[in-house]
Amino acid sequence: MPYVIASPCIDTMDRSCVEECPVDCIYEGERKLYINPKECIDCGACEPVCPVEAISQDRRVADGDEAHVEDNRAFFTEVLDGRDEPLGAPGGAHKTGEIGVDTPLVAGL
Repeated sequence: MPYVIASPCIDTMDRSCVEECPVDCIYEGERKLYINPKECIDCGACEPVCPVEAISQDRRVADGDEAHVEDNRAFFTEVLDGRDEPLGAPGGAHKTGEIGVDTPLVAGL
């Protein structure tokens, strides 16, 4: 997984990264944004525009945010509350719109 969005995004969701992403791989949960690891092309365009520095490469997440690497993946591979199946890789966030639910890690904070 090239890039992940960690805890500084929770309840902030500035969305500057969404506008910058050339492949539309940043999806919106209820309280946080998530980068689809199967759709991200590892370009890094999202990282410098995040005003709260929530985005990093998966191997460079801030201390204390390591759980967000797996959590970011889980947003797409696990069945989330109120959904019948995993989100998977639908081919762009504009196709799905706001997902409106978060992973258990984020929802529980």
